[in-house]
Amino acid sequence: MFKSLSTSLIARGILALAVGVIALAWPSVTVLALVILFAVYAFISAGLQAARAFSSAKAGPVFGHLLLGLADLAAGVIALAWPGPTALVLVLIVGVWAIIAGLVEFSAAFASGEPAGTRVMFILGGLVTIAFGVVLCARPGIGAITLALLFALFNLIAGTWMLVQGIELRRTGKTLQPAHSPHHETNPA
Repeated sequence: MFKSLSTSLIARGILALAVGVIALAWPSVTVLALVILFAVYAFISAGLQAARAFSSAKAGPVFGHLLLGLADLAAGVIALAWPGPTALVLVLIVGVWAIIAGLVEFSAAFASGEPAGTRVMFILGGLVTIAFGVVLCARPGIGAITLALLFALFNLIAGTWMLVQGIELRRTGKTLQPAHSPHHETNPA
């Protein structure tokens, strides 16, 4: 058990570190990759909408699912045809999401029953998230590169953590293994 989990953590850690280094070295390529992933998602969604349309028994849902499928297909084509504007729109979506999430977090600070320390953390977290969203919306071009660099930083931190945890788990597994060998088992009296 330890060996497979530790191997998985080590492999995922190495992969995350590699992705982090690539994203750090080529942030514009990372942004383009995210746009391509969005396009792939849109194409898959279009296919699923078409499948739902043709599996529906009534005309109303068929028409609605076909329209959604066409909209998804158009979004995928637009993303691939104009990756620059698509990246900016995606950044604006993330910016608006951050502003809304920050406002919700800020308002959560004033919910009844929260201790003072929790309130302060909610307020600070909400303000930082709102500021992040405002910056992304104000400067989406720089925001796209910033998101790529944050993605890189996250992968570097997460990859390092997974790698260290995998190595520690493998060490722990080796030290615990002799204690569970058949030669050390005792018979209950």
